[in-house]
Amino acid sequence: MKVTCICVAGLPGQPETSASVNGDVITVDGVPYDLSAVPDGGFAEPGGDNHPFIGRIERIDGGLRVQLRWIYSDATAEPDQPAVQPVFMVIIGEVPDPIVRKPLASEAAA
Repeated sequence: MKVTCICVAGLPGQPETSASVNGDVITVDGVPYDLSAVPDGGFAEPGGDNHPFIGRIERIDGGLRVQLRWIYSDATAEPDQPAVQPVFMVIIGEVPDPIVRKPLASEAAA
């Protein structure tokens, strides 16, 4: 699955996004989304506001492509994030954290 992260600073106290992939299922913040019904060469357009997707979910040459709204905390993130949206190919496992983080206190002291 090709996952493009659209990174958005969250409100204070808002939980940060986490996601994992297992085949055609992507789990975002503990909620599984089974995308196996998206046909090859086709797409799905998620409805409503109660999902993490931005734009169409597509399947091209057998592979799914999704864009996720990735919420992060300003408290742990560097103020300058890359201008290019991070893209990850994940077949099974965690979607890597796309956020450039501030050094931990122990790293900063070293």
